[in-house]
Amino acid sequence: MVIKNFIVFEGIDGAGTTTQIKELAKRFHEEKVFVTCEPTPNETGRFLRRMLKGEFSVCEKTAAYLFAADRCEHIFGKDGILEKTSKGITVLSDRYFFSSLAYQSVSCGKELPELLNSQFPLPQILFYFKIDPKLSLSRVNSRGESKEIYEKIDFQKKTATLYDAVIEEYKGSKGNGMEIIEVDASKGIDEIKDFIWTCVKEKIN
Repeated sequence: MVIKNFIVFEGIDGAGTTTQIKELAKRFHEEKVFVTCEPTPNETGRFLRRMLKGEFSVCEKTAAYLFAADRCEHIFGKDGILEKTSKGITVLSDRYFFSSLAYQSVSCGKELPELLNSQFPLPQILFYFKIDPKLSLSRVNSRGESKEIYEKIDFQKKTATLYDAVIEEYKGSKGNGMEIIEVDASKGIDEIKDFIWTCVKEKIN
C-alpha cells in the first residue's frame, strides 16, 4: 500500500534531511502541509530521543521494537499520517521505517527490523540523501552539540552501506508504487532544494 501525498526523506545523520524538509514545506500553503519526524514528538518518541542521547540504554532488539511502536502510532494513531493525508494534507516526514532497516540492522541484524516493519505502508515519494559518512559527520560535529549514540564514524559507515542496500531492494518489487529519488547530499542547500521542488511540484495535489 502506498499513501498518496506522503513524502519521506531518508539518510544518515548530517545528510541534510531536516534542513531540506523545512525548505520544501515553505513551498506549500501552511494548511496544506504537515511536517513530522521519527522518532515522533509523541511520548514514545520522547522516550526514544532520551535513549539516543545516551541517558539510558536498552537492548538493541528492544530498541527495534520501540522504534516500530512509535512508528505505528505515527501512521495509524489519532492525527496520524493516514488521517492527515486522507484530508488532502501533504505529510513530509524526516525518516520512516527505512531508517530502522538501516540503523537497527547494524546492531541486531536484518531479520527483526524487517519483520517489525513489514506491514507499514509506503510513502508516495522517498528521497534518499546519499553522502560520504565522513562529510556528514563533519556537519554533525560542526553543530557543537552533544552527539547521539549512533553518531560515530564506524557506525555511520555501516549504516550508509545498509541504507544503500535497502534502497536497492525497494527499487524492485518491494517498492511497488513508490517513487525513489536519490539526492546528492554533498551539494549546496539551494541546489538541493530546487531539485527537490522540481521533483515534487507536479506530483502532489
